[in-house]
Amino acid sequence: MYPSDMDFARESGMMLIPTRFVWPYGGRNVLISGSFTGWTQWPMTPVEGCPTVFQTICSLPPGYHQYKFVVDGEWRHDEHQPFVSSNIGTVNTILLAREANYIPAMPSAQIPSGPGSNMDVDNEAFHRVVQVSDGTSYEPFSRISEADLEISRHRIASFLSMHMAYELLPESGKVIALDVDLPVKQAFHILHEQGISMAPLWDFLKGKFVGVLSALDFILIMRELGNHGSNMTEEELDTHTISAWKEAKTYLNSQINGHGSAVPRLFLHAGPNNNLKEVALKILQNGVSTVPIIHSPSEDASNPQLLHLASLSGILKCICRYFRHSSSSLPVLQLPICAIPVGTWVPKIGEPNQQTLTMLRPNASLSVALNLLIQAQVSSIPIVDDNDSLLDVYSRSDITSLAKDKIYAHINLEETTIHQALQYRDDPLTTYDYGNQRCHMCLRFDSLHKVMDRLSKPGVRRLVIVEAGSKRVEGIISLSDIFRFLLGI
Repeated sequence: MYPSDMDFARESGMMLIPTRFVWPYGGRNVLISGSFTGWTQWPMTPVEGCPTVFQTICSLPPGYHQYKFVVDGEWRHDEHQPFVSSNIGTVNTILLAREANYIPAMPSAQIPSGPGSNMDVDNEAFHRVVQVSDGTSYEPFSRISEADLEISRHRIASFLSMHMAYELLPESGKVIALDVDLPVKQAFHILHEQGISMAPLWDFLKGKFVGVLSALDFILIMRELGNHGSNMTEEELDTHTISAWKEAKTYLNSQINGHGSAVPRLFLHAGPNNNLKEVALKILQNGVSTVPIIHSPSEDASNPQLLHLASLSGILKCICRYFRHSSSSLPVLQLPICAIPVGTWVPKIGEPNQQTLTMLRPNASLSVALNLLIQAQVSSIPIVDDNDSLLDVYSRSDITSLAKDKIYAHINLEETTIHQALQYRDDPLTTYDYGNQRCHMCLRFDSLHKVMDRLSKPGVRRLVIVEAGSKRVEGIISLSDIFRFLLGI
């Protein structure tokens, strides 16, 4: 018989923290066993109204604990919670913070205690709200010391400052650039066929790169085509060059902003010897998704060579790779994302929210979605059902799918629903689960380390935070959110 953590805590007079464990995957008889029970098996009870969800509340001392479930006589662990291999097989883990010198990281964060939550304990660290049967709420806030936060940010900033943009270049690959004299229609066919959402623009007469063409340009063009007062026609789109569109876009922006004068935007780029922190700041401060890495072999910047399109995803991958075996040197990585000021969250009743989380139903018009992408200055919108459960995500880059078979020429933005627009993708979703490639999801108790690792994967630009089981949308966290937090800006 192993001595339990709780026995030791009671004998030593240590504070115990009520912690709720949940097994939401069904079974007839579910037990929990862990280091805090001396590895004896304790029964869990079905949640009223949800016979497939089992729960129990254990009072745990601060510190590191391991646990497993016994479901109908079979040892199981929860794959959606942190786990490690041990001498008794795979076990889940939890770390409850100690009391010394901690300050609230995000006092407004509330933790759900209903049956929809997979686990009302932290994935890798810290306390949480626990609702017990008598209705009493215990609210030991997630905490991190100010020193740990500063140490983490300093080490990440130092790493980014010491590593250069040329380290982002892959061993092999291709980078596509478009000539400014190319017709707009042909350009967007290329973006769609190549599976990319933007490309740098080359001006042959000037002998240099002068800008980028992105999915946002196509959204603005689609709005112009759908605008009855617009001078642009579908026929003109066949002959309209990228250069002519950029001039028209500059004029449109001047009218929208009310400045009256058309001021072209400077071409944003970086060199191979710029450090990664400089590249990340260029992306964040200018609100772009990528920055071209351009090398000029001559001093007069002639004959520039396009080497790579740097993104926050690539930089984050470098961070994760460098600290993979020393994550303990960054204490902030152990925090659950619900305990830090990162991302955009659905506000609780009566709780103010600085930024509104935009969501739409599948029957909303494509026109509404495109207007929101522009006006709310977001890159994606969660598509939810009547219960606010996640169905899909509509992103700016999805607009390029309308280039296929000239769909843009006969589509009505007001009459086309988002659901219909999503079917134009080359790989439209028919099911919605944690494994699909469009709806990248995470849970509010996932650690920052786990979220960063997922966001560093190719093609993942944001994670939708959902409630386990119901998949009700609770928030969204993007690459830029992560970097603003890590760099303290």
